[in-house]
Amino acid sequence: MRAFRIAQDLDFDVVHAHDWLTVPAAVMVQRMSGKPLVLHVHATEFDRAGGWGDERIHRIEWAGMEAADRVIAVSNYTAEMVHSRYSVDTGKLRVVHNAYEATKEYREVRPRRLFKDPTVLFLGRITLQKGPDYFLEVASRIHDKHPEVHFIMAGGGDMMNKMIHRSASHRLRNRFLFTGFLNHKQVQLILRSSDIFVMPSISEPFGIAPLEAMARGVLAIISKNAGVAEVVKNAYKIDFWDIDKMVETIDRLISHPEEVRRIAREGAKEVHRIEWDIAVEKIIKIYKELSC
Repeated sequence: MRAFRIAQDLDFDVVHAHDWLTVPAAVMVQRMSGKPLVLHVHATEFDRAGGWGDERIHRIEWAGMEAADRVIAVSNYTAEMVHSRYSVDTGKLRVVHNAYEATKEYREVRPRRLFKDPTVLFLGRITLQKGPDYFLEVASRIHDKHPEVHFIMAGGGDMMNKMIHRSASHRLRNRFLFTGFLNHKQVQLILRSSDIFVMPSISEPFGIAPLEAMARGVLAIISKNAGVAEVVKNAYKIDFWDIDKMVETIDRLISHPEEVRRIAREGAKEVHRIEWDIAVEKIIKIYKELSC
C-alpha cells in the first residue's frame, strides 16, 4: 500500500520489480498506472528450496510472471526454468546476464595467505541449493590423497550444524574449517588466502561468488548448470553431482600449481571484461520495446 501511495505521486514509464518479494506491490502499481511491468527473475522458489518449496511463493511468482509485460532472466538456465515451470510466453522472455564490477581494490591483488599449503574454498550460504555436502565429500576424498590441503567452508545456513558433524565423522579435524558469516573485509582475506574456489550448486540461476573469486586471482570450479558458466571460459565446469570428476580435477591441480596460477590469471583478466554496461544497454533496450 505504501508503494501504491508513492506511485500515485510519481511520473514514470515502467515498473521494474525484482523477484517475488516485490511482485504484489508491482502488480498493484501496474494496474493503477497502466504502465508496463518488467519482472526481473534472479532466482525462483525451485532454486532456493532445491525442490518444490513453498506453494504460496510459487503462486506469487506465477502471478508476477503472468502479469508482466517482459520477464528478464539472469541466465539461459533461469529462462528455461521460468518457461518450463511457469509457462512464461517466450515472446516476453529476455535474458540479461549479471555482471561484476572489479573495483580498484580487486585489481590490486596482494596475496596474503593464512596457510602455506594449498587451500580450497567454499563461499556462500550453507544450504541445500549450494551443495555443501558435495564439497565436504570432495574434501574427504582429497584429504586421503593430500592430507596437507586445507578446506574452508565460509558462510552460514541451515545445513551448517550437519556439515560440522559430517566433517567430524570424516575425521578431517583442522584441515576442514568453518568460518561462519563473514563481512566484506573478511571475505577478501579468505579469497586472498585461497587457491581454488568450488561452487557445487544444485541450482544456481547465476552466481556472483565465482566472479568475485576469479577477480581475486582464484581458480574457480563451478557447476555446469550455473548461469555464470554461460559467461566465463577460464573456469572448470563440472556437474554438481560428479564428485569423481571434481576429485580428479582438484587432485591434478594440486599436483600442478603452475596450471592453477595460469588459469587463475586468465580468469582474472576475463572477469574484468564482464561489465555492467552491457547489461544496462540490454535493459534499456527492453524498456524501449515497451514504450513503442
